[in-house]
Amino acid sequence: MNPIELFLIAVGLSMDAFAVSLCAGLSMERVTIEKSAVVGLFFGISQAIMPILGFLAGERFAVYISGYDHWVVFALLLFVGGKMAKESFDRSSCPQVSSLKFKDMLPLSIATSIDALAVGLSFALLDVKIIPASLLIGAVTFCICMAGVKIGGALGERFKSRAELAGGIILIIIGIKVVVEHTIG
Repeated sequence: MNPIELFLIAVGLSMDAFAVSLCAGLSMERVTIEKSAVVGLFFGISQAIMPILGFLAGERFAVYISGYDHWVVFALLLFVGGKMAKESFDRSSCPQVSSLKFKDMLPLSIATSIDALAVGLSFALLDVKIIPASLLIGAVTFCICMAGVKIGGALGERFKSRAELAGGIILIIIGIKVVVEHTIG
C-alpha cells in the first residue's frame, strides 16, 4: 500500500471523529487551542491504537485466508465505508459532548475508532507496516479533529454529514482498488 493510499485511509477513518469534533465545537461556549488539542488527542490516540489491535488479531489468522485475503479486505472496507456513508444521511443531531473529561471523551473516542480496528485487520492481510500506518492515522485524525472543533465553533453542523459521506466513499474506493489489483493485476 502506497503512502497516498494510507493517507486517504487515514482521512477516511478520521471522518467520524471529525463529525464528533464539529459537534464538540458546537457545544463549546468558547473554542480554544487547548480544547481543540484535547479533542484531537483523544481521537488521534484511539485511531492510532485500534489499527494495531486489529492488525494483531488479523496476523493470527492471515495464514488461513491468504488465498482470498483481498476479498476479505474489500468486504471490510466496503462494510466500514458503507456504514459511514449510510450514517451520513442520518439527520439526527450531533452527539452531545458534555465535557472534555476522560470519562466523557473516552467512550466517544472508542466509538469513533471501531472502524479503525477493522481496517487494522485488513492491514494484516495486506502486510502493511502497522506502526508507521497507525502513527499516520493518529496524526491525521489529531489534525483533522483539531480543525473540526474550530470549524464546529465557527460554522455549525452543516459539514457533519458531508464529512462522513466523503470518508465512507474513500474507504469503498480503496476496497475496490484492492480487489481490482488482486484479480486483474
